[in-house]
Amino acid sequence: MSHELAAENLRLRKQLEQLLETAEENQRILERYHAFDLQFIGAGSFRELIDALFLSFPEAARLDVVTLALLDPDYDIRRMLAELQINLAELPHLLFLEEATELGELLASLSRPVLGTYAQHLHGPMFPEPIPAPASVSIVPLRRQDRLIGCLAIGSHDATRFAAGMATDFIEHMAAIVAVCFENVINHERLKHLGLTDPLTGVNNRRYVERRLLEEAGRCRRQGYALSCMYIDIDHFKRINDRCGHQAGDEVLRGVAGRIKAELRLSDALGRFGGEEFVVLLIDAELPDAIGVAERIRQSVGELPMLLSNGESLDVTVSVGVTTLQPAASTESVDELVRRFLQRADQALYQAKEAGRNRVVGWTEGRAPRQAAVSVQAGKA
Repeated sequence: MSHELAAENLRLRKQLEQLLETAEENQRILERYHAFDLQFIGAGSFRELIDALFLSFPEAARLDVVTLALLDPDYDIRRMLAELQINLAELPHLLFLEEATELGELLASLSRPVLGTYAQHLHGPMFPEPIPAPASVSIVPLRRQDRLIGCLAIGSHDATRFAAGMATDFIEHMAAIVAVCFENVINHERLKHLGLTDPLTGVNNRRYVERRLLEEAGRCRRQGYALSCMYIDIDHFKRINDRCGHQAGDEVLRGVAGRIKAELRLSDALGRFGGEEFVVLLIDAELPDAIGVAERIRQSVGELPMLLSNGESLDVTVSVGVTTLQPAASTESVDELVRRFLQRADQALYQAKEAGRNRVVGWTEGRAPRQAAVSVQAGKA
């Protein structure tokens, strides 16, 4: 009998040790989640939020893969991130959807989290190649004020980790925190962006372009890529204001800004420098490529009249000066480098206007203006 009691006592002690180990592990998990919550809620920028979601969260929750898909039908978020110099190519797990229907069959089930074994036809949109497919997944809808703003997908190589029928209270609570934090940070970034935006045209203002130019010139020097700059001026803009009024002038400014933006990549930067002048920065673009973009802009503005709100249409043209900053060793400061860079683009613009307007002139660095100016054949002056 004493032998049986001793065996039972040993069994109970082992069970107690296992319970203690489980309790300690659960406590460690809760501490990791708590640390993640604090990091996530305290994130002050989009970059900090993304790092918390894709680095800290998988570690805290012991997940093998996490993706986030955000609804961005008008490219507003992506454009803002590009202007914040966040390279989306470095964030393959951050996905963007133009329409919720891109979620396919999954959309119909997103009134609550969807858990279960991974199925390509159902979960594939949240794990596009080259992201490895997990064995089990939980797809969590992110909602704000009953509006779907995106989906969080968490996956595990353990096929039993997420099973249909599991309780989802904790996942839904986490999703609510993620949704609120993302909306708050995006709105915060937008407010910061407003301070760098021209209120009339909606493009960047001079302050933003000058700051971005300093940053890109420094990168150009360090990383060895070419940086091109365009100075764009609306031809005879004063005549438009004098003949049609300032409201028409404002509409022309907005229309020209829109046509310029349509020819640019998300990584490029467009800003209104004041009055009727715009400046464009083309990242990693040599002079011939930049001249080609400038010519497309000139044609886009000049080939179709601007239709005003009063029904009147106006023929509008632009003149463009282009120059390129080549990466090279230099003892001058970045400030001085940028000053001369802008000056060359401005001088190329002056030559375009002197040559009859409605044309593109490119200036190659390091040559005399008359030798370096290259006029691209223009349409009607």
